[in-house]
Amino acid sequence: MKVLFVLLLAQLCPASLVPEREKDPEYWRRQAQETLRNALRLQRLNQNVAKNLILFLGDGMGVSTVTAARILKGQLQHGQGEESLLEMDKFPFVALAKTYNTNAQVPDSAGTATAYLCGVKANEGTLGVSAGVTRDRCNTTKGQEVTSILRWAKEAAGKAVGIVTTTRVTHATPSAAYAHSANRDWYSDGEMPPDALEGGCKDIARQLVENIPEIEVILGGGRKYMFPKNVSDVEYPHEEKHRGTRLDGRNLVQAWQEAKPRGKVAEYVWHRRGLLALNLSRTDFLLGESLHPRMQKGNKGECEAGKRKGGQYRAALGSAGGRIDHGHHEGKAKQALHEAVELDRAIGLATRLTSTQDTLSVVTADHSHVFTFGGYTPRGNPIFGLAPMQSDVDRKPFTSILYGNGPGYKIVAGERENVSAVDFAHADYQAQSAVPLRQETHGGEDVAVFARGPMAHLLHGVHEQNYIPHAMAYAACIGSNRGHCNAATRPATPLLLPFFSLLLLLFC
Repeated sequence: MKVLFVLLLAQLCPASLVPEREKDPEYWRRQAQETLRNALRLQRLNQNVAKNLILFLGDGMGVSTVTAARILKGQLQHGQGEESLLEMDKFPFVALAKTYNTNAQVPDSAGTATAYLCGVKANEGTLGVSAGVTRDRCNTTKGQEVTSILRWAKEAAGKAVGIVTTTRVTHATPSAAYAHSANRDWYSDGEMPPDALEGGCKDIARQLVENIPEIEVILGGGRKYMFPKNVSDVEYPHEEKHRGTRLDGRNLVQAWQEAKPRGKVAEYVWHRRGLLALNLSRTDFLLGESLHPRMQKGNKGECEAGKRKGGQYRAALGSAGGRIDHGHHEGKAKQALHEAVELDRAIGLATRLTSTQDTLSVVTADHSHVFTFGGYTPRGNPIFGLAPMQSDVDRKPFTSILYGNGPGYKIVAGERENVSAVDFAHADYQAQSAVPLRQETHGGEDVAVFARGPMAHLLHGVHEQNYIPHAMAYAACIGSNRGHCNAATRPATPLLLPFFSLLLLLFC
């Protein structure tokens, strides 16, 4: 048996796949020693006050997704992939977060968003409220509202705050920052049941405009929830599915602009050209809602035209890569992993624009997915490729990437589909799954938390997910833990111009 195992390894790992430098034991020893020196330097803890907070949230970006995205990034750069580093991999402190909701072993994005934004665990499907609220029951909400780190940053320190997302701005992942709702799906009053409306509960889009009207920047999608029912979309006027959904007849974009203090400029944009054409020096508030938001590669030079020099950020920013989750739910791993790579690109850009001396950056996920890759693939195997063997049961090939459940379950002539007969490298290919479901489900395992900057060492082990905003608030001298702060270290009034520049660059 040992001989057979050695032969199998020899087949899967031929010498030609091993870079020459890796054949030398000194390569690995030098690498380990450099890593050791870097680790020893971390003993000098960065205990500065964080003037800026950035939370990057990869929706559905479990550990297996991080690993596969790392390989994809390397292969896109013409490497083998495994040796590559994501930008988040370079963060010096890493923890694990337990993602369960108070009533769910495998969580949803609303309960988890309440945890990592509001510091309180909650029931699945509920936003910005305690576990005393039952999903769909408006009458359980009153008195159970909990506030987010975004509000703490705004009210306690006067920081400029912003939300950037590749989903709807009313989606569960960003909306726990400002909303309190017994149901994550109450995007507008047109999606709410009569009893909830009669009970006085507000839809999420309305709360976006009313709860924290001084959010400086909001970028994402979902504009139809901001306009009256049947109002045509500005970009797709002839498509019924994109028309406004509001029953109260309100134009919330107009309401958002009118709520701003006199003399302040509030700009609304709905496409990339408008975003890049903004005069940042004359913009105090920005609301951008596209129909299909994405972290696009775009033109780097064009994006960086928005950058301004001078000043320091005094800001709190939440950035969400929500399309990772969407790709996995559809069983389309290629889409999910490319979105993860794009999120990592934004992380790298923010890293270059900020300093570890005054900016705490945290990268994490709300939950995982039942996504995996394996099959004893050799070094450098295309991440979307086949395993180097056939099944020893049905004698058919299989891709390295598979799902535990989802829409990729296919039976052809009473047998598992032969993937060699399909284009498994296509962006819309749905990887095979073990259980048929129209939508693939979340996974229940812990997710990684990467941290860099002041007090990043507070994220250090296995934590409850709701610990994250408390650690970030401590670092920034906001929220409830301010006993270690004094007037000399407390952050100053925000300078909005460079903050806008950072947001614009991230969204490009």
